[in-house]
Amino acid sequence: MGILGLSKLIADLAPQAIRESEMKNFFGRKVAIDASMCLYQFLIAVRSEGAQLATVNGDPTSHLMGMFYRTIRLLDNGIKPVYVFDGKPPDLKSGELAKRAERREEAEKALKAATDAGDDAGIEKFNRRLVRVTKEHAKEAKELLSLMGVPYVDAPCEAEAQCAALVKAGKVYATATEDMDALTFGSTKLLRYLTYSEARKMPVKEFSYEKLLEGLSINSREFIDLCILLGCDYCESIKGIGPKRAIELINNYRDIETILDNLDTSKYTVPENWNYKVARELFIEPEVANAEEIDLKWVEPDEEGLVKFLCGDRQFSEERVRNGAKKLMKSKQAQTQVRLDSFFKTLPSTPNATNAAKRKAEEAKKSANNKKAKTSGGGGGGRGRRPK
Repeated sequence: MGILGLSKLIADLAPQAIRESEMKNFFGRKVAIDASMCLYQFLIAVRSEGAQLATVNGDPTSHLMGMFYRTIRLLDNGIKPVYVFDGKPPDLKSGELAKRAERREEAEKALKAATDAGDDAGIEKFNRRLVRVTKEHAKEAKELLSLMGVPYVDAPCEAEAQCAALVKAGKVYATATEDMDALTFGSTKLLRYLTYSEARKMPVKEFSYEKLLEGLSINSREFIDLCILLGCDYCESIKGIGPKRAIELINNYRDIETILDNLDTSKYTVPENWNYKVARELFIEPEVANAEEIDLKWVEPDEEGLVKFLCGDRQFSEERVRNGAKKLMKSKQAQTQVRLDSFFKTLPSTPNATNAAKRKAEEAKKSANNKKAKTSGGGGGGRGRRPK
């Protein structure tokens, strides 16, 4: 689910935190990608005549088709992806998972009704709602990535939290996902629509964590409380509080405890035994693998291994698989080119550093104005250079 209404709130109140760009502008960047979300997208979208692609035995292959070609596309644009797979969900997420199970039951009933009525559009619609990513899908995707020479990481818990840890450790540039909670976990950069189909023609939206905090006039702890108020996967939200009211409350009271002390409970309904404190801790200290110890390597693809894995029972075209392997090899050879900014180390921003930067900028501007004044004779009618 992510964080309800967060992207619009940022767009409305901190638009400077969002930058639209093309995929090619991320050439040379290493990006952590939420693998489970990608697999879910593929299982829904990669279809033929409304049905998932499958082997002769009926096992789905849509996830492999999507993973193979999307990864090639990313590498072809000079982006180095690392896929991060979900581990076990935290106990606090059980409520959200229960809601999803209920929705699945409702979709199953609706599918049966559509089938009995011969409603083809309804059958396709509710079949898509019943799609879920299994351990077998993830296992096959990991095997495919290994053959492609692309690294992946098994998160002990939430993939978005592990992606954020990789970003904060400087292992990758950004997290690529559609779930906004990567920002709640502290990812300094979030890329949305990077992993969309090229046919969608969606510009990539890059969210800056630092600029959104500045634009919303809050700190990281306050931002986490804001996200809990908006609605997250870990606990219910206060009924009646929408995005606009949530940011007003945070700006006025700075934390949920003080908000509760001043909240008009005749107007707003606080969930019984509200476990917002545990949710807060899950965002502050999520269960992640030590990013410093994770070694990410992009290596040469195994062309024959890819052919053996994807062709035969899985019925991929051998010609297309070999062409894909050649593109992978070509992109690997092109990785010797690097971005200019990769030669410079980015240090974390601090208030002192920000103020120092502002002073330097003002001094540089003042110095430039002084030089300009001298060149023009100090503004006293002196003769400047004639244009050539």
